[in-house]
Amino acid sequence: MNRIWYVFRAVLTGLFATQVLATLHVYLSNSALFEAVMQVKQAGYLAIPNALVAPSLKAFKPAFLGGVFFTLSLGAGLSVCAAIVAWVWDRILARSRALLPAIIGLWLALVAAINSQGFSVIVTGYFLIVPFIVFVATLKWIPPEKGGSKWAQRVVPVLPIVLLTLIWTAHADRFLFLDIRDFLLLSNGIGQKVDNFYYRYTLYPAQVFKTLQQKTLKTCRVTTNTQTTDDRQLRRVLIDNDYLPVGKTSPVDLDIAVSENILALRHAGHTVMQTTLQAFLARPGKALNAFSAQIDRHGPFRQATIISLVLGFPVLLYLTVFSLLQFASGFPVSRSRSFIIAACLCFFIGLALLAPLVLGRSKTVPVDRVAEALNAPRWQQRVSGLRTVVDEKLEIDRYPAYGRMITSPHLPERYWLTKALGASRRPETFPALMALLDDPHPNVVSMAFYALGQRGDRRAVEDILKRIKTSDHWYNQWYAYRALRALGWRQPERG
Repeated sequence: MNRIWYVFRAVLTGLFATQVLATLHVYLSNSALFEAVMQVKQAGYLAIPNALVAPSLKAFKPAFLGGVFFTLSLGAGLSVCAAIVAWVWDRILARSRALLPAIIGLWLALVAAINSQGFSVIVTGYFLIVPFIVFVATLKWIPPEKGGSKWAQRVVPVLPIVLLTLIWTAHADRFLFLDIRDFLLLSNGIGQKVDNFYYRYTLYPAQVFKTLQQKTLKTCRVTTNTQTTDDRQLRRVLIDNDYLPVGKTSPVDLDIAVSENILALRHAGHTVMQTTLQAFLARPGKALNAFSAQIDRHGPFRQATIISLVLGFPVLLYLTVFSLLQFASGFPVSRSRSFIIAACLCFFIGLALLAPLVLGRSKTVPVDRVAEALNAPRWQQRVSGLRTVVDEKLEIDRYPAYGRMITSPHLPERYWLTKALGASRRPETFPALMALLDDPHPNVVSMAFYALGQRGDRRAVEDILKRIKTSDHWYNQWYAYRALRALGWRQPERG
């Protein structure tokens, strides 16, 4: 086991600690959401997630798998940073006791910054426990440097990730993330499983740090001594903004106390802001956005998670592959040579992952060559043609080839066709879009709902409502609800 790179082992301890905290974090969030969904359902509104998905909010599996998102993003970022700091303190600063208080001070300042919008026990736990564990583990397992060039030993493991970053950046454009999805994930079975996992389970952790305005449905209560026309209008405006009035005793996201002409917007028993009834009714979106921003405690936590996902996860992936390769190659050769072999193999694996993007993607298709691209033998060329149709807002019905694409075996082709159908205004294309609601892949189904909302054809409302109630995929329900709202549908008034 001494052959395994010590940093990888230390980072694993951080990931394990993060997973424990994240599972608890997501489970508590799921439980709170379950109570809100039950309130919405009991009040007679359309609930998202529906009755098929809501029970999963009380189960362990979604909490655990949802927690993986935080483990591979925030956990990766904190663990890698802590391991680097420990390495620097040991190798560069020679474990200087005089500098240790400065390191601890910066660490505590980070914890304070994360809680600057409101204290959270679990969020604080991430930033206190995970770095501490990884820092101590790295110092415990770090081996003494042996003979040879110290700088060579330090540079060799890092050089491939630096070179790969430069090479990948050189090929980056506005389509990079779309290309990664289309040509690296959705083009093969393993990638599709990763994609399915992401869309099946990431809405659970997303609920942990969404702002109130970002949530699909919000619960509210209006307390007033009178029932006037203005009060009824207030309730209608709240429902139109997906703030749904529920029972009189249960906890709610927004509690509005009406006193004459003044509205007190309250949360968790505290008045957050006040406004007049006329000002609220004139610009409800502005007031509700301000209220959401005032009670948002997770801004720094969100930012840290996103940064960790963009930077920490790729480093974790590289570290994992490097460590496994170095461990495997360490049996027949010396330790120094195993480092070189692992570094070279990581570099070539990184190039191999880039190859489908560079070779698979086609150049941007000019408008006058779209018809040719949509009839091309390679699906990658057809996808490029569909992208042009979407980007240039062309009418897909002008190209008869689209009819064959509905049953294409290539998932990216069906996805981009669905998006192109959303921009169509020809009645003849409406049945094709409705047919894609039955596609076997949730990405296509979600895009079909989105496209129906874009088209603005209210004939789809009843069918969307039926599908929301029978769908077992929360992500599809979320897109379906957004489509309903785009088509002008609103929750009915209750009570």
